[in-house]
Amino acid sequence: MAQELNVLALIKGDERFIFVYDDDSRDALIEELRNKAADPAVALNWFDAAVLTERVRNPQLAPNPTELYDL
Repeated sequence: MAQELNVLALIKGDERFIFVYDDDSRDALIEELRNKAADPAVALNWFDAAVLTERVRNPQLAPNPTELYDL
């Protein structure tokens, strides 16, 4: 059986944050989001990290891309 991967993305101005993770690495990703928010050299702020963390913890809350467009 193939491993299922998740993609989390944030476009903020000219910056692109794209994270690919599996279910086993959710906690590591949340920690990385916190580290990036704490780094003043990174454009990701605490609000961004909170929203992305919520999406990682509750992926069912994320919008369904097929609902955004008439496919």
